[in-house]
Amino acid sequence: MAAKPKPVIIVGVLAVLIAAAAAYALYNYLRGQEQKLTEAVATDRIVIAAVEIPIGTTINMTQVKTADWPKANMPQGAFPATDQVIGRTSTQTFLPGDAITETKLMPKEGPVGIMTYRIPEGHRAMTVAVDQVAGVAGFINPGNIVDVVLIAAPPGSNQSISKIVLQNVPILAIGQIVEQKEGNPSVVPTVTVDVTPEDAEKLAIASTQGRLQLVLRRLGDKEIAKTTGTTVTRVMGGVSGPPVKVATASGAKAKATKTPAAPVEQLTTIEIYRGDKKTTEKFKAQEIK
Repeated sequence: MAAKPKPVIIVGVLAVLIAAAAAYALYNYLRGQEQKLTEAVATDRIVIAAVEIPIGTTINMTQVKTADWPKANMPQGAFPATDQVIGRTSTQTFLPGDAITETKLMPKEGPVGIMTYRIPEGHRAMTVAVDQVAGVAGFINPGNIVDVVLIAAPPGSNQSISKIVLQNVPILAIGQIVEQKEGNPSVVPTVTVDVTPEDAEKLAIASTQGRLQLVLRRLGDKEIAKTTGTTVTRVMGGVSGPPVKVATASGAKAKATKTPAAPVEQLTTIEIYRGDKKTTEKFKAQEIK
């Protein structure tokens, strides 16, 4: 049998080596894909919201449950058991299916109030005292939007003016404080509003100058009203008050004013002769023509 040429042997060996290398590469690729698929499918059980949990809610057992969550997309600070979140207070609103995480709950330690988490970045929470009428008769609630009207007398003026000083102000909370009025304690309603630092300065001054009135806005109405304010004179528009009586000096006697006498009518006397009879009659001047 004739020996095979060396080039054929070399080509055959190279083909075997290339096939082996390709098979090995394919094997490694498939193993990598399988591992990625396994990792993507792999899950851990974490605590999620079973129902909607509003901001500021103290979480109870009926509001949470555990569910499988992909390891590849595991939220940071998730909890593996429900007893770890029971009694904690939410600082954000959870929708059903949302993962409960540490960053969305109030700290376990420290007297940090929920209001701290409700203030938008760059804003401030400010509380002002109002009365029941100024509070739109109790119809203002957290989440409503209001305008603030100041009723006060400007410097140098002898009459009050009403003017809108702030618009589109969100209500964060409502409450009560106790103030001393005429020596007696009195419960005064309060409203906590969300304002910018500049608006906080305006509201602080306004609250010391007169009475504040809150005007409830329609939901979604963000239009800025341009007003100049109004006064009692403008509101009463042309209505004049009663005549002013001028008082006389103490001890002085008022002089009696004589009522002018009515003019006396002038009569004309005419003698009339009828035969031998004489009569006298009087006529008004305008009756004689």
